[in-house]
Amino acid sequence: MTIRTYKPRRGRVTPRQASALAIEDGLLLPLASSLLDVNDIWGGRPLVLEIGFGTGASTIDTAEAEPETGLLAVDVHTPGIGDLLFRVRRAGLSNVRVMEADALEVLRDMIPVGALAGIRSYFPDPWPKARHHKRRLVTAEHASLIASRAATGATWHLATDWAPYAEQMLEVLGAHPRWSGTVIDRPVNRPVTRYERTALLQGRAITDLCFIRR
Repeated sequence: MTIRTYKPRRGRVTPRQASALAIEDGLLLPLASSLLDVNDIWGGRPLVLEIGFGTGASTIDTAEAEPETGLLAVDVHTPGIGDLLFRVRRAGLSNVRVMEADALEVLRDMIPVGALAGIRSYFPDPWPKARHHKRRLVTAEHASLIASRAATGATWHLATDWAPYAEQMLEVLGAHPRWSGTVIDRPVNRPVTRYERTALLQGRAITDLCFIRR
């Protein structure tokens, strides 16, 4: 049984979001137990998995800046998924696909071995209470799963505003035989998320980390 790494959130779906969700044009991929045809869907582009994206504004910035990269954006919050679908269509982007699913299930059941050129996990839930640490995205077990779907040389870029979580990321991934990396300066090409702006206004420091698949 998969342990949830996210808190289920309720939110009202606006008419615009509902309309975006209802359109059947292949942008919203269904959760399935079969592997994705990565080359067919993204036209041979290197594939980057984005785990969690909020409203999707930073996903759009990335997709526009990196048209040669294929993006699979996965989240569980229905209103945010509707927002991102609307934004993708408005921008006319062909390199983005979206899924409403637990990213760990997608990794386990739908991503082929070695298919990922990159993984981006910006501000995953820190689960600050010790009894909830097993729910964190960054654990040894999850790191192994992600490593199995990542190509050699793939990058896993993480960002968090919770210092103890940053320390745990360093500890877990630093000890993992398939990952090598450390804390980095904030990349100039990483879009600032709405969550990040709030964290900075509240005085919380942001830690960026980057690990490379060995």
